[in-house]
Amino acid sequence: MRYQVTVNVAAASERVWAVLADVEGWPRWTLSKAGVRLLSEGPVVVGSEAEVRRPKLGPEVWQVTAMEAGRGFEWRSQNPAFTTISTYRIEPLGADRSRVVLGLQQKGFMAPLLALPYGRLTRRYVDMEAAGLKRYCEAQDR
Repeated sequence: MRYQVTVNVAAASERVWAVLADVEGWPRWTLSKAGVRLLSEGPVVVGSEAEVRRPKLGPEVWQVTAMEAGRGFEWRSQNPAFTTISTYRIEPLGADRSRVVLGLQQKGFMAPLLALPYGRLTRRYVDMEAAGLKRYCEAQDR
């Protein structure tokens, strides 16, 4: 399963990055995250891990696998049956505008079977993140 959402945000890319990089703060702006707790010390960098709790799903440990500071990152949650990869990319569109692309991919032998019962919920959570990020960054930027 692959899913991607693009949203234009009326906020500087630096502001959007500050909100995205504060992963423990995500529950303030998206209902798709019931809690996020960093398991690693310091700021989020490649190798950082976080426990993420989402409504209707069990807790998962996510690890940052790629990062371009100020522009985005990728993190993964793995288990024996499938891997979920989430990406967050920020594209500056000017002094006070940004485009954010949120992507999600699930792969592994169980991924196609899980897409049937959980695909709709997963896509809804990505949509909630995009809308919540836009709303929060635009409100905070004023």
